Amino acid sequence: MKKSIFTIAIFAIALISSIEVSAQVFDPLDKSPMDVARFPYSWRDSDKIVRVTYSRPQLKGRTLDKLAPKGKVWRTGANEAAEITFYKDVTFGDKEVKAGTYTLFTIPGEGEWTVILSTAKNVWGSYSYRQEEDVVRVKGLVGKSDKNYEAFTIGFGDDMTMYLVFGKTLVSVTITE
Repeated sequence: MKKSIFTIAIFAIALISSIEVSAQVFDPLDKSPMDVARFPYSWRDSDKIVRVTYSRPQLKGRTLDKLAPKGKVWRTGANEAAEITFYKDVTFGDKEVKAGTYTLFTIPGEGEWTVILSTAKNVWGSYSYRQEEDVVRVKGLVGKSDKNYEAFTIGFGDDMTMYLVFGKTLVSVTITE
């Protein structure tokens, strides 16, 4: 009996002394957190039509033109370029698009933005954008938001219209099945 207690005690001491305690090291929080917008807003796979995964830059006293200059290709968010997945064939703006995942780029303009779906994958920013990878280019209508959005936001209306809003700039693109 004494021998088994002694063995258990030695085992316990060995186990305790072999556990190394160290603090976890985490990267700092991203200043432009990732977000997802989807239509319809449902968790059921059978309902999915479109989902956009993007990062949300903040204005922080800067102008929209500083973050997304007019006439230049923008990654449509921050960090990695936004990705849009269609789970069904759709009409995006006025162009037919097959189900699949695309990178979402935009070219900001005064009265309209060019909204681009590209075959590029895993793209950081718009630095490696190549026009030959475009699937479609459509016009997004520009309007004004009543509210000022400090963080770039993508959302969908009840009719599946996709809205991009940053500051008081509101861009819309129709999507239909």
